[in-house]
Amino acid sequence: MNQQNNPLHGIKLETIITYLVDKFGWEELALRINIRCFKENPSIKSSLTFLRKTQWARDKVEYLYLKSNKLPLPIKPDSDSSKKYSKKPAVLSKKQPNASTKVSESKKPADKSPINAQIWGKN
Repeated sequence: MNQQNNPLHGIKLETIITYLVDKFGWEELALRINIRCFKENPSIKSSLTFLRKTQWARDKVEYLYLKSNKLPLPIKPDSDSSKKYSKKPAVLSKKQPNASTKVSESKKPADKSPINAQIWGKN
């Protein structure tokens, strides 16, 4: 794996969070990035746990770190994972019934009794 163009190569996530907390503080960090682990009872440990599990939040933290250090920002790859957020929701069309899905008149019950009357003993 080639990391020569990655400005974050060799920098631990803990180092990034510590730097941002020292530079901005927890309150300012919570205003810049809307993440609960920065707002409610913030700590380095809880932030590390959350950011390791949640890629979108980690991307925002890394972006803020790069921006605050005036380092080059990474180019977003054209992958399916980046496209899934930009897609519009699919519109489902109403399915038109055809001859095979229609219930024929011969299959309907002959008597006018309520549905499931035999179950409830009301024949």
